[in-house]
Amino acid sequence: MESKRIMRQLVRWRRSLHQCPEIGYEERKTARFVIAELQRLGIPYEYGGVGGGIVARLRGVRTEGTRVALRAELDALPIAEQTGLPFASRHRGKMHACGHDGHMAMVLGAAALLQDPLPQGDVVLIFQPAEEGGLGAQVMIDAGALAGVAMIFGGHLTNLYSTGQIMAVPGPVCAQADSFRIRVFGRGGHGARPHEATDALVASAALVGGLQTLVSREANPLDPSVVTIGTLQAGTARNVIAHEALLEGTIRTTQSGTRLRLIAGMERMCRALGEAYHTRIELELSEPYPPVINTPRETELARRAAARVVGAGRVLTYELPSMGAEDFSLYLKEVPGCFVRFGARAPNAANVPLHSPQFDFDEAALLIGARYFEAVVRLALADDLSAAQVLSDDPTSYDDSLSTPAT
Repeated sequence: MESKRIMRQLVRWRRSLHQCPEIGYEERKTARFVIAELQRLGIPYEYGGVGGGIVARLRGVRTEGTRVALRAELDALPIAEQTGLPFASRHRGKMHACGHDGHMAMVLGAAALLQDPLPQGDVVLIFQPAEEGGLGAQVMIDAGALAGVAMIFGGHLTNLYSTGQIMAVPGPVCAQADSFRIRVFGRGGHGARPHEATDALVASAALVGGLQTLVSREANPLDPSVVTIGTLQAGTARNVIAHEALLEGTIRTTQSGTRLRLIAGMERMCRALGEAYHTRIELELSEPYPPVINTPRETELARRAAARVVGAGRVLTYELPSMGAEDFSLYLKEVPGCFVRFGARAPNAANVPLHSPQFDFDEAALLIGARYFEAVVRLALADDLSAAQVLSDDPTSYDDSLSTPAT
């Protein structure tokens, strides 16, 4: 398919999806849009309904051969968009601030590219719900999305890298993430008579400060780890001593030993500060996101595919994993695969981070992502690596003319 034609289609898909962001397990309009495009492409699918996901299957030349999966995410974030884009979110307080609109467009684009010529084996297209904190990957696994799949590939847009760069590395690429909730129970009272009360807010403030020492003084500084308190809710009026407080946050680690040490430290600190401040403190940990660990063979396939699309000099590696979490890790517990990063920062554009209300990306990255997914599928399904030359068009180099300014 000619580059400018597929580029127009990718931009249309991305901008349409960007305007109708939906939170995890509520992706009704988003799923309808993806299904309509799959129907237009003539690709059969199964849909689990609202709260479920979509599994489409592109039949290859040899249906008895290897089956490869590609994954994209349906959900958005509860963020009020501040980009000023002409195709900005039409859903108040919701935004595609993590590039999932782009990921869906890339996988749809790869599906279109893979239709001519057809690949050697079947391709499973997974559009999952609730990646943002909802462990939607498990929903897809439980629904049988990986049945018969030999390997899986996914990726994420990022402004940390320039458009035309792809990061692919074996081993850990995303941290393990534990979410926690801490409740502090005191005894309320009048602000003028603190001796008659037990202040849950003061105990919470001490806890926030104390928990930061777990990383700064108890974790190996060469082992990346983070403890973040994201919310603290306490108090009802300026002259009332808070009787209860709620803290919520995350622990990010890359080593299991460090994770266990930080959790043990949190439990110890909650007990100690509860006694010190005459409060009762309860710590609740939720099911963790495992780390994303790319497998060696599939990473080599990914790097070869990336080099085919953007050139070997633009295929990046790095030494340390991201401290972000990704439920792509759940797929990798079932089958081997590789998760890459697509550079999406336009020339001279600022590095606007993911999850920012100003987040946007260079749409030229959409074509790169679609071409990469096409290439990695053909490589993975080929009888030998030389069959990788069977690609639609000839995307031998990144075309800077397709780059658009980030907003």
